[in-house]
Amino acid sequence: MWTSCTGGTLETWHPGNSRTSRPPRADERPHRHPVDLTGDGFDGAGNATTEEYSVKRKITFDRDGLTLVGNLFTPDDLDENGHYPAVIVQGSFTSVKEQMAGTYAEKFAAQGFVALSFDYAHYGESEGQPRQYESPAEKLSDLKAAVTYLTDLPYVDAVGMVGVCTSASNAVYLAAEDPRLKGMATIAGFLVNEDVFTATYGEDGMATRRDQAAAARKQYEETGEATTITVYSETDPNAANYIPVEGAFDYYDNEARGNVPQYKNEMDVSSWTNWLAFDALGEASSVMTPTIVVHSDESALPDNAKALHDAVRGEKELVWSDGNHYDYYDSPKQMDNAVANVSRFFRTHLTQGQAA
Repeated sequence: MWTSCTGGTLETWHPGNSRTSRPPRADERPHRHPVDLTGDGFDGAGNATTEEYSVKRKITFDRDGLTLVGNLFTPDDLDENGHYPAVIVQGSFTSVKEQMAGTYAEKFAAQGFVALSFDYAHYGESEGQPRQYESPAEKLSDLKAAVTYLTDLPYVDAVGMVGVCTSASNAVYLAAEDPRLKGMATIAGFLVNEDVFTATYGEDGMATRRDQAAAARKQYEETGEATTITVYSETDPNAANYIPVEGAFDYYDNEARGNVPQYKNEMDVSSWTNWLAFDALGEASSVMTPTIVVHSDESALPDNAKALHDAVRGEKELVWSDGNHYDYYDSPKQMDNAVANVSRFFRTHLTQGQAA
């Protein structure tokens, strides 16, 4: 049994327990990764590898009066008079920057990219009320503000986006609207449209959730009190994502994996109205941005990943790999293979015309 990143279940598989610009301060320690011997994300034997040094520092930027908080990862040998490609790296539904997005961002910095992972508005350290509120439209505004932040850095020449799981759908919205984005990558993308929601919830279930959202919104407007539900649960039938199988949500439950202190396993119920109108595949034909899709048979909605690749109109590549959906959150084999392929693709499309 496969569970979506966002609620409900679809019968496919069950994951189980798989596994502001300035020089960096002295206390911003380098992080070690594997050395890329060939410059293309692979070692001399053709194996994906990402060992090098990177530096992380916390940054903030503005989006319509809200302060968004991120972590900026840069190569250890960053030359602020140099020229670098940059990537925005964002993760799954309700996730925070300290989860899979940050892990990927660190790996991309080790490959020579300036990499930003940040908390969307309403999540983590970023501002926005109510908390845990899901809004694809607001996330699009957040991403546009992130592009602005990166393009304003004097050493950044071009910006791409890497969307993992649900942020793959958010990346499609960004690529469809913002011509400043020079490359898009999806990794184990949860690529939604109306058919996904209908298959997951049914027409009656969608109507019920819209009613719940309206009631939650009314309560919040009248009293300031938000209504939340659990997002991922093996024991709570009212959770947005409920599978009564031990280990189904190990990534989010296990403190050694994605259950980091900054994460809240909650969703504001008023989010349903926005969420059920999310249609990434409907926007795909508007994408002219060079696109690479990294996916596998056991990742979420594999047919939709292929449909995205078919629909986008710019230069494109489909990389079909192995592993299940959660392997692309923290399994070195699947993550390093994805990073190597995306890095190779982005080195072509984010460096074209780069200043000498």
